[in-house]
Amino acid sequence: MQLRNLILFMLMLAPGLVAAQYDKVSGNKVTMREVPPLWPGCEEGDIQAMNACFTKKLIQHVSKQFWYPEEALKKNEQGVVTVEFFINADRKAEIISIEGGTKLLQESARKNILSIPEMEKPSMLNGKPHKLVYTVPFTYKTGK
Repeated sequence: MQLRNLILFMLMLAPGLVAAQYDKVSGNKVTMREVPPLWPGCEEGDIQAMNACFTKKLIQHVSKQFWYPEEALKKNEQGVVTVEFFINADRKAEIISIEGGTKLLQESARKNILSIPEMEKPSMLNGKPHKLVYTVPFTYKTGK
């Protein structure tokens, strides 16, 4: 069950994690790409390595901090809660929206995302902090 949830999480996160590069100039055309937030411990390597490290650390964090509220278990509350967030200029997770599930399940997902550690750097575009949005699904299933 957890493996299936992890795979679903990775599939939903993948489109938002485009390989980031610095500005590229080709003739009169300038291409700017987003640089992802820098997770603590992901300072080594190029932008793509840092991006892969961010994804890995985010998946580890979400899995490790996953919590099923006891009251929700007793009530057999189930569902998928989807959280949209970004890393703000202060390098902290900021939630945009939470959808699906019950209030208890939403609160559990909210606490998980807000417990993401402070980043070394926020996501950047052209050298300035930039809002790069991530979507994380949380699947709550009691098995009953």
